Amino acid sequence: MSEEKMMKTIDPTTGKTLKEYKTMTNDEMNSAVKACHEAFLEWKNKSAEERGKVIANIGKKLDEHKDELVKLMTSEMGKLLKQGEQEVELCSGICDYTAKNGPESLKDEERELPEGGKGYISYSPIGVIYGIQPWNFPAYQVVRYSIANLMAGNGVLLKHAENVTGSALLLEKIYIEAGLPENLFKVLLISHDQSDSVIENKLVRGVTLTGSPDAGKIIGKKAGENLKKTVLELGSNDAYIVLEDADIDLAVKTCVEGRLYNNGETCVAAKRFIVVDKVYDKFKEAFVEQMSQIKAGDPTKEDSDIGPMARKDLRDELHEQVEESVKKGAKILCGGKKPDGDGFFYPATILDELKPGMPAYDDELFGPVASLIKAKDAKDAMDIANSSRFGLGGGIFSKDEEKARELAKYHFDTGMVFINSFGLAKPNMPFGGVKDSGYGREHGGFGLHEFVNVKAIMLA
Repeated sequence: MSEEKMMKTIDPTTGKTLKEYKTMTNDEMNSAVKACHEAFLEWKNKSAEERGKVIANIGKKLDEHKDELVKLMTSEMGKLLKQGEQEVELCSGICDYTAKNGPESLKDEERELPEGGKGYISYSPIGVIYGIQPWNFPAYQVVRYSIANLMAGNGVLLKHAENVTGSALLLEKIYIEAGLPENLFKVLLISHDQSDSVIENKLVRGVTLTGSPDAGKIIGKKAGENLKKTVLELGSNDAYIVLEDADIDLAVKTCVEGRLYNNGETCVAAKRFIVVDKVYDKFKEAFVEQMSQIKAGDPTKEDSDIGPMARKDLRDELHEQVEESVKKGAKILCGGKKPDGDGFFYPATILDELKPGMPAYDDELFGPVASLIKAKDAKDAMDIANSSRFGLGGGIFSKDEEKARELAKYHFDTGMVFINSFGLAKPNMPFGGVKDSGYGREHGGFGLHEFVNVKAIMLA
């Protein structure tokens, strides 16, 4: 007999194993795909209003299971309990928004034909959508793509990151408890090699990934070879620009939050802080003071400002990026030392005197490390911001909101821009990026139209 393959979850606060799970066999995986497709064949015939009622109920059930889900996410990937609560509340908000607005977004559009007659545009579900999701927001990453696709009438498969397997299975349970038909949302406990065969499966009609640019290239190529559409939300190196007329106190406070939220492990996080020369020293002094006071500790304790990083290998990789940047001339203003003891903790860190060619300048640092960069003026700051190969989010601090909005609209080469604020996702606003940060949009109704057949029906 062949040995069973197992996957396991590890508590990043202690480094100890939480639970082990048996990986699916190929037969079990293929059966799950087929069962999802068969559930879809019935679900697609439900009206958008009927589907919306189930989606709204998923939001309610998420609220009911909030404490259980929050504690599980914290134990599996180390986020602060209060930020886990915010995550589940966002998920419930997405369900509410989708249930309320989905039927209107999906209803047929009528158009007069040029030569007479009527045309109708329908947004028809296409089938099973396969999602490959990361660990940093164990509930939100799943809700973001699954709720839109279930509302659109599709079936949904999930391959979640191994270290948040428990969270994935709890979400599946919550969805079913809310009245979603069995097998319509299915968690696949599979390997990367098995995942490739899911993409190739003829019953799978679309693929969505949140992950690194390298993963995006692999998944995009594999899906493209099988003529399947993808939505890719990849890495980023978001620039937060502090202009001469910025409220410095607000900018510093917001930038600390923006860098450290979710232990610094967020795609759309503030990562590069590009400050114009005239206010650079003032910003730096206050930024270092506040970051130096950040306490890394047990994420279940109220006096912890940040928890551990999610995995040991991720902490090691981050520290290597810091050390490589220092070797090339970067200066550590605070933090930068890997602590001893249990757990995968890393201190809030600021690197200064950065130049192109350093990891802290060019690459995504997925943890509590801030890259501080001096710019000559507003134009130079924007040029530095846009020189990145990434383009997910960004921020501008200026008391002249009209000027900031103009810079955001005409000059910032990203999918999202926050002015005098830091934010994550909003249910009613599009989420996604450009360049190496991927393509496609989620939220705001846009995600409802990513994996549908925009069908033209013409009557003479």
